[in-house]
Amino acid sequence: MFVLSINGVGRIVTDEFSSSMKQNDTNSIGILIVAAGRGERAGASQEGPKQYRSIGGKPVITHTLDRFLEWHRSGPVIVVVHPDDEARYEKSVKHLSHRPKIRTIHGASTRQGSVLNGLEAMAELNVTHVMIQDAVRPFVSPALLDRIAAALDAGERAVLPATAVPDTLKRATADGHVAETVPRVGLFAAQTPQSFAFKPILDAHRAAAASGISDLTDDAAIAEWAGIPVKIVEGDRDNVKLTLKRDIELADQTLMNNALPDVRTGNGYDVHQIEPGNGVTLCGVLIAHDHSLKGHSDADVALHALTDALLATCGAGDIGDHFPPSDPQWKGAASRIFLEHAAKIVRDHGGTIMNADISLIAEAPKIGPHRQAMRQALAEILAIDLQRCSVKATTNEKIGFVGRGEGIAAIATATVVFKGRDQ
Repeated sequence: MFVLSINGVGRIVTDEFSSSMKQNDTNSIGILIVAAGRGERAGASQEGPKQYRSIGGKPVITHTLDRFLEWHRSGPVIVVVHPDDEARYEKSVKHLSHRPKIRTIHGASTRQGSVLNGLEAMAELNVTHVMIQDAVRPFVSPALLDRIAAALDAGERAVLPATAVPDTLKRATADGHVAETVPRVGLFAAQTPQSFAFKPILDAHRAAAASGISDLTDDAAIAEWAGIPVKIVEGDRDNVKLTLKRDIELADQTLMNNALPDVRTGNGYDVHQIEPGNGVTLCGVLIAHDHSLKGHSDADVALHALTDALLATCGAGDIGDHFPPSDPQWKGAASRIFLEHAAKIVRDHGGTIMNADISLIAEAPKIGPHRQAMRQALAEILAIDLQRCSVKATTNEKIGFVGRGEGIAAIATATVVFKGRDQ
């Protein structure tokens, strides 16, 4: 990662972004996501400003970016963030697909200034049009984006999605009494993404900044000030802006009620040879025996299989990727280290471990007397209830290498529930 500067504003650019833009260096619709606000009206939260609050198991900004990254006409994406939010932003987008399309820059003290910073950065990317979206509008639909794009294709230089105002409007006096009823005919509530031919809106923003005008509240107002005709297209009442704490709570409830549960099952298999010794370790329990299991670590075949099962639920490779047997630091290591690592990876991806099931296949030793201790060890390592841990055993009916007592095998299954998509 390297940092450039435009007008003194820090700009974070990845090598992958640069390569991606070379491949997309044609006329396209750039996407500018404004995410530098502090969101005071939503109240304080440990999660930070409202664009980083969780709804449906993911930060608001992640939902917003998902909508645009999945839209079929989306070009390069620039996200304007506050310098204090870089760590929050990185955590929010680390699992996004198409991430090389995204560039991140720092915002200014006002929304208008932040948009100008984003437009200046986008000026290098050969886009013909730009859609400017509030990060806290996570429900923008492909149909709305298509309507806006159709108006741009028809030659409109500025397009504003808006909905007709349905409520009766009152103008109040300073002391809180009704002064008059305002006719709502021809009144619309503005939404984003407000979309423009790129050069005219960049020129308008530059001109407003040069004139010392900094209090225009949206980009359509900048266009109006610059004399650019603004075309209204039908908005979407679901395309709400999350402003207050209650808005965020309702959005979370909506997504959680509508979402299909993301339940994933992973399988793992492992086998180790028998060699002379004084005991075998299975499910973290040392069982006295006249043989041991051969392996680089403690050769706990059960925990190895379960480690692979957990990693499989989030596509995180297998045990050998994380703990290669060629690495001497794992010689003789307790296999609970491997399982704890896999469980942490699952939780870092937003997963909750619901069940762990292990089937041991061995002629000896007897597993039954140790089954409860094994289940308790699994529950402790995974930090889940005992009832969610199962250990079973069977023989191989004297068939094959296991049946001949040459080794012990294990099959493991893990069930994990993840929060939201793409976790």
